[in-house]
Amino acid sequence: MPRSRLILVATVVALVIGLALFLSGHLTGSGARPLHATVLPEALPLPDFALYDHHHEPFSRDSLRGRTSLLFFGFTHCPDICPATLQQLALARKQIAESGEPATSLPQIILISVDPERDTPEKLGQYVSAFGDGITGATGEPAVLRELTSALGIFFEKEASGGAGYTVSHSTAVLVVDEEARLRALFSAPHKTEFFVHDVPLLIDAFATTRPAAR
Repeated sequence: MPRSRLILVATVVALVIGLALFLSGHLTGSGARPLHATVLPEALPLPDFALYDHHHEPFSRDSLRGRTSLLFFGFTHCPDICPATLQQLALARKQIAESGEPATSLPQIILISVDPERDTPEKLGQYVSAFGDGITGATGEPAVLRELTSALGIFFEKEASGGAGYTVSHSTAVLVVDEEARLRALFSAPHKTEFFVHDVPLLIDAFATTRPAAR
């Protein structure tokens, strides 16, 4: 798909989500609501996918079940937005833990690399470990990544950067996925640690109260 088409798709998805938030007006009837995240009016189940994590273990939709996840698509050679965002997410997770939240309620942070050519499991493991605990690196075949990102409105494209080198342009949103592996909200850049600290606990609580009844 041409880059212009991908950008258009990602832009339309973002606009639709923003409009949905405006029309929905609020997250819950309790009066407490996130101030920085865009909340989808309806949960969007993630498509099934088959990636692998930095431990060489399979990483799929089922890997996201049981705990709220914060997904960020990037790559280890990213010079600025990726390390900055992971640092902010890690610090926010630490501050949420220090506020008294139980460990089982803390979100897991997932970096999904859109540069599988260079981001081996070993490279991902070294990279995510530098930001602290609770962070998983994952990647997979380009076709699988393309299918997953297209379903979520995430853009990425490999670009030449002089000589034989290259970089990867990509969306900078942080996606919030609930315990049932459904997309529920997103944070758009610019990101700040305090945005995550304020909104993430509210989102976790709200999504837990709206979990579908067992059948």
